[in-house]
Amino acid sequence: MRVTKSCTGNFEICPIFSDGETERTALTYFPGYLKEYPNMHTRFPLHLSLNRLTRGYPAHRHDFLEFSYVVEGSGAEMVNGVRHPMTPGTFTFILPYQVHELFADPGSTLVLYNCMFSMDLLMDQGGAGADDTLGGMLDDAVGLSPYVQMEGREHEALCGLLDDMFEEYRGDAWGRVALLKAKLAETLVRFDRYRRKNASALTAERVPVRRDRSVWRIIHYIHLHYQEDLMLSELAGRFSMSVSRISEVIKETTGQNFVQFLHDLRLRHASGLLVSTDMSMTEIAMEVGYGSYKTFARIFKERKGVVPSAYRHRQQGGER
Repeated sequence: MRVTKSCTGNFEICPIFSDGETERTALTYFPGYLKEYPNMHTRFPLHLSLNRLTRGYPAHRHDFLEFSYVVEGSGAEMVNGVRHPMTPGTFTFILPYQVHELFADPGSTLVLYNCMFSMDLLMDQGGAGADDTLGGMLDDAVGLSPYVQMEGREHEALCGLLDDMFEEYRGDAWGRVALLKAKLAETLVRFDRYRRKNASALTAERVPVRRDRSVWRIIHYIHLHYQEDLMLSELAGRFSMSVSRISEVIKETTGQNFVQFLHDLRLRHASGLLVSTDMSMTEIAMEVGYGSYKTFARIFKERKGVVPSAYRHRQQGGER
């Protein structure tokens, strides 16, 4: 019989999302839009931390996936305007672009695991809409609750899994990335199974989502093809929508228009290449979908505040 560890018993708390004044670099205030997180420019774009909140955290949104798991304390979370309680065993799965806010109960310290990861990691397990794959979670999330309350053996199992995942994340042993991918997949599968099993009990708590299932197919397609000369007219034809309607759908989902969204994806890829490779600026510009270095450099500076070469220099020696 496997003896599981206490969720917080063996590890130092890492307050990446602490509500202390000196620790607020990781998130931005709503309507601020978080586009970066630790490790996002590495070969394995995932960041896992164990955090303490005594006052909660302000409303925010971001373009990556996130889950949290409460191990101590009590509070609440607001996701797209719907509030749910947070106690030990609460697992919340946040889709990209959803506005969410955390609250700690008076006198309580909310201790929770938080994992931020690229949508690409989910897509690696199977594209949106695929049967029996993690990628399909994006389609199926429409109409399902964003949280569950784990209890009993399921809670113990998930505690042990996340403790092991956190220990692996903080180490550097051979096979680290392979094990983290496997543990991420197991964590999400356990959550989704529990959510589906208990769906009827959470019907009243579902977040009101106005999007239909085709939304994530569109977003996924853009993620796969942003390096190409992608046009709204092409998307409209592929997904049998008018140009105005598909433009509206993208805006409603991401909070940005199509061109802004496309630039974000390209510049995220470019930032990763600047940090992790020795490719030339022109090579990077072409790789991420820009027709010339001049265009790439202009847009990069407009969005990042520095030219690509300065960004590369500034990021040298960053996190693995």
